[in-house]
Amino acid sequence: MQTNFSLAQLADPNIAEANQILRNCVHCGFCTATCPTYVLRGDELDSPRGRIYLIKQMLESGEAAPARVVRHIDRCLSCLSCMTTCPSGVHYMHLVDHARAHIEETYERPFAERKLRDLLAWLLPKPKLFRLALIGAWFAKPFAALAPGRLKALLSMAPASVPSPSSVDRPQVHAAEGARRGRVALLTGCAQKVLNPAINEATVRLLNRQGIDVVVARGAGCCGALTHHMGRTDDSHAKAAANVRAWTSEIEGEGLDAIVINASGCGTTVKDYGFMFRGDPALREKAERVSALTRDISEYLLEIGLEASTPREGLAVAYHAACSLQHGQKITEAPKTLLAEAGFDVRPVPEAHICCGSAGTYNLLQPEMATQLRDRKLANIEGTGAAVIAAGNIGCMQQLAAGGLPVVHTVELLDWATGGPAPDSLHGIREI
Repeated sequence: MQTNFSLAQLADPNIAEANQILRNCVHCGFCTATCPTYVLRGDELDSPRGRIYLIKQMLESGEAAPARVVRHIDRCLSCLSCMTTCPSGVHYMHLVDHARAHIEETYERPFAERKLRDLLAWLLPKPKLFRLALIGAWFAKPFAALAPGRLKALLSMAPASVPSPSSVDRPQVHAAEGARRGRVALLTGCAQKVLNPAINEATVRLLNRQGIDVVVARGAGCCGALTHHMGRTDDSHAKAAANVRAWTSEIEGEGLDAIVINASGCGTTVKDYGFMFRGDPALREKAERVSALTRDISEYLLEIGLEASTPREGLAVAYHAACSLQHGQKITEAPKTLLAEAGFDVRPVPEAHICCGSAGTYNLLQPEMATQLRDRKLANIEGTGAAVIAAGNIGCMQQLAAGGLPVVHTVELLDWATGGPAPDSLHGIREI
């Protein structure tokens, strides 16, 4: 793609990076076939190729983002399916993140939308406040039908109950059982430990059983993904920097073999810390080291080897591939391999490359399209005949919980197959 940035614009490292990404695009259109919003709407401007063209125009102009561009960028899920499909290696993730930062800096949204985004960016990364908000939403849920627009979507997604905080998530070292084989840090996350603390508990049990010390580092918290993908880079980089410093202290202290993450949306962002801090001399090298050490839990378990002590033969599992895992991190086989080796009957899901509609805050900000994608995904899962859905990302799990099947994290099934307890949501299933 030909670009027309001025020399003054190209002096900005972010514009220079965007220019290189844009020039890699050859307009082939392969991305349109796998883009969820294009599949739903059939609008070229709601495809990656169309959005790339809009971003090019917006950045070349050097002016404030126009409403038309904002509308189509907001509809992007950042599922990154286009990056898997693209034969030219266009790094769409970095381009759309830059576009969102430009929009955040230059475009004034309508008051109600601005305040909703402020609320989500402020609330979701704060576990204590988020837990209180969920309890309040539970009381308001019976009146969701009376709520306007997006507030209705917010209330309808409130869980039926809010789990108590888990002691596992406090800063500490969870010691390995038996001879120690390794030492890793675990990102406990923000929203996940409120919505489903059982995921971190299963992760710690499983790793400890494999002889791995698990460190919950003091000072580590939200990965920054949520605000990063809203274009709020000051906020996201501050959160990321806190994690880099916390994990660097552990690396330079007793050492770490890996930084393990069990929410793939977070993992994709942490693996990108090196790029995020490329212009920061004080943090760049440390961030690159953190990114290099980061592993999805399924990726790490496949590396160290995992043997099922009580194989779960016969339980049919529909494995849902989170976009951030399959497209963002290019991890496609590890979860399915681990589940199959543990004795589960892993059922392939049709249209596995299409997003479920969760996508961070997307299902809260774009509820109509998110619901269409969710229903499409659930219909495909139902056709597999599986008894349970396994996924590696909390957002997907919450999104798919609207269906009739129990939804569990992959690590919960692996913990169960290696001597841990059965996930609570599976009690009563015939095969157990």
